[in-house]
Amino acid sequence: MDIPSKYSAQTVESKWYDYWMTHNYFHSTPDDREPYTIVIPPPNVTGVLHMGHMLNNTIQDVLIRRARLKGKNACWVPGTDHASIATEAKVVAKLKAQGIDKNDLSREEFLKHAWEWTEEYGGVILEQLKKLGCSCDWDRTKFTMDEDMSEAVIKVFVDLFNKGLIYRGYRMVNWDPEAQTTLSDEEVIHEERTDKLYYVKYKIEGENAYVTIATTRPETILGDTAVCINPDDERFTHLKGKKVIVPLCDRVIPIIEDDYVDIEFGTGCLKVTPAHDVNDKDIGDRHNLDVIDVLNPDGSMNSFGLHHEGKDRVIARKDVAKELEDMGLLVKTENIVHNVGTSERTKAVIEPRLSDQWFLKMEDLAKPALDAVLTNGEVKLFPKKFENTYRHWMENIRDWNISRQLRWGQQIPAYYYGDGKEDFVVAQNLTEAVELAREKTSNSELKASDLTQESDVVDTWFSAWLWPMNVFDGIRNPENEEIKYYYPTNDLVTGPDILFFWVARMIVAGYEYKDSRPFENVYLTGLVRDKQRRKMSKSLGNSPDALKLIDDYGADGVRVGLLLSSAAGNDLMFDEDLCQQGKQFANKIWNAFRLVNGWEVSDTISQPNSSKIAIEWFSSKFQKTLLEIEDHFSKYRLSDALMATYKLIWDDFASWLLEIIKPAYQQPIDAKTLEEVNGIFEDLLKILHPFMPFLTEEIWQFIKDRSSEEALIVAKWPEPKSINENLISEFEFASEVISGIRNIRKQKNIAFKDAIQFSVVNNENTATTFDAVISKLGNLESFDYVNDTVEGALTYRVRSNEYFIPMEGSIDVEAEIKKLTEELNYTEGFLISVQKKLSNERFVNNAPEQVVASEKKKESDALAKIETIKGSLASLQ
Repeated sequence: MDIPSKYSAQTVESKWYDYWMTHNYFHSTPDDREPYTIVIPPPNVTGVLHMGHMLNNTIQDVLIRRARLKGKNACWVPGTDHASIATEAKVVAKLKAQGIDKNDLSREEFLKHAWEWTEEYGGVILEQLKKLGCSCDWDRTKFTMDEDMSEAVIKVFVDLFNKGLIYRGYRMVNWDPEAQTTLSDEEVIHEERTDKLYYVKYKIEGENAYVTIATTRPETILGDTAVCINPDDERFTHLKGKKVIVPLCDRVIPIIEDDYVDIEFGTGCLKVTPAHDVNDKDIGDRHNLDVIDVLNPDGSMNSFGLHHEGKDRVIARKDVAKELEDMGLLVKTENIVHNVGTSERTKAVIEPRLSDQWFLKMEDLAKPALDAVLTNGEVKLFPKKFENTYRHWMENIRDWNISRQLRWGQQIPAYYYGDGKEDFVVAQNLTEAVELAREKTSNSELKASDLTQESDVVDTWFSAWLWPMNVFDGIRNPENEEIKYYYPTNDLVTGPDILFFWVARMIVAGYEYKDSRPFENVYLTGLVRDKQRRKMSKSLGNSPDALKLIDDYGADGVRVGLLLSSAAGNDLMFDEDLCQQGKQFANKIWNAFRLVNGWEVSDTISQPNSSKIAIEWFSSKFQKTLLEIEDHFSKYRLSDALMATYKLIWDDFASWLLEIIKPAYQQPIDAKTLEEVNGIFEDLLKILHPFMPFLTEEIWQFIKDRSSEEALIVAKWPEPKSINENLISEFEFASEVISGIRNIRKQKNIAFKDAIQFSVVNNENTATTFDAVISKLGNLESFDYVNDTVEGALTYRVRSNEYFIPMEGSIDVEAEIKKLTEELNYTEGFLISVQKKLSNERFVNNAPEQVVASEKKKESDALAKIETIKGSLASLQ
């Protein structure tokens, strides 16, 4: 086969991905092998490939390909999440562009549009993952809104309700006015902001006097139902039992007393708006205050806003403040720095809102999941530092608000048959609901048409927490063959930002429904940031086009670039130069293969000793690196595993081994050496394949003709063998000797084609194992062991061994003596300055320890250099 002179990533990648797909290498079914299972963190169905996806899925692919090579039944389940809030927003925007209002559509009509959108745009990201080389079992692709997946979600809801763990409550919740739905506490991001604090006067009823309150939300004054003071605040004893008049609406409200009021904050008088603040709601409950909500669900003012009705809350805030100022009731404003809750999805400022919602009791459910990570180690987090975060969340867990005021998602299976607070049943379907309602009401005449299903859907995370079980139908059919074979899964790769949202809840669900962990190890990646440590985002314009990177550097190059700088749990400072480094590595390997493949072969010449010993050395070096790689993988240090592989190939294989075995110009290589080197190359391709799947498969298939059963993707991981540590250390020494010869050739402009004489005083008693290698790579005419200094020669040291290269005829001796003398004078002067500093007691006693140590090293280095220069001068004179 003709081997192209240049490696073309685009041609190779499409060719081999199609080949892998055609031969169904990614597909898994239960068999007698040990399973290795990963479930993909399902990206939003609305998503497109970004750098975070690239990193996360590269790591997963590395793990799954390695497991496949190790003979395990590797199963990587892909899929997407229906992403209620994000998808509904996309569909609403599309409808709006078509002049359609979501509220004018029935639920069924809206869902028809949502499914059309999903079928048109959804799943794009999965196709993009194929470009990256992801070897998912695409036959198993799941979507959280698939019929079977949704059925399982409903089944779990019903089960938890029947266990008394799901309840309906009227609570103050986090309301996203843009998405117009509730959010859990974990979906609220608190941001530090600078806002205005408004000081407003309220007239005391029946007096020509005022009390002043401070608020950041003057538009909510219209919902005030009390002013509150601390009973111990002596400044306001005269106000006890009195009433005030709310500005703008002239509502008369009481002045009440409560310990909650902070005497030091603001004016010490607190406006109480139970509909718009969770703490005010608590005060209102204690004092039986009215609740007046002044906002519509979209954050605009309602009829209680009087002439401000219809205005957005932010505009109303400014207009109310201006009106208060015009009335002489705005005393002053000042800046205040405080934390403001925002929606993780839409970035809108959250409104506290009273609403009937569905909640899941979490305290008892969380205990097994807490123990699994922190007590018995059944689930391990990598890196371990995230255990503290996990502990904090799980020990302070609150009931989970699982209802969302959306249409896209699994509709809550509660069916109402009356207006009473408890006039509902929870059932798997309408037929079962009718039976339960008849039983609960003792009314056998109830019909399906008498029941109305809850309009809310469950939180998207309420389906995602079942993902590792649900993809194997483990909820609906808990004893099926696949759930018993593949579950628990092995590794989960995800980001620490969803450690509670998703990871912790999956562990909770696993122990509740399978009485076991959902996975053994959780590898938490860092965030991908730019070189300035900024999080990548569209608004900053600092997030590169993931697919363009693949076009420019090849999928293998991008994978290497990402992984070389990505330690578990640490943020990745992404730099495109890393991808270029990955591309250069691919080219280095390709050129090494072309070099080996281009040699003429002879069956008649015997294997040189230099080649024999070099191959023995590299085999031990390979085995030692293999152990190192295994250790890195066991600790989920994938970047270290890649770097160890990188150095083995670039330094030891390409820079040393191939140089040692390379035949002389226009001479053939012996067949034995070539066969052994090709075997080494195959082992290198195996350990590199998880990181660079396309390049390695291309070279593997070029080495010799292979059947589909012999493809690299399903080859066998190298077996561990004995390691000759002496051989490795002897080569390290020999490599320093060779480097010394090369340095002298370079410094003295001695061409490599000119053979040189070489002598050594072997004070180290080093073995002669690599003498043939040294002779070949140094192009030595002779290699002599001597007892005394060789006159008229340049010298260098490796440890206590002294090496000599006669210079007569090779260089201008007089010029060399002059150069060495100048270098000696400079070094002796440098030594004097260092020793002067070290003789200064004040410096030695007061300077930092590392500074003193650095000066002492300079001294020892200078002394050694002076000794070497003097030796060289003596040999020349």
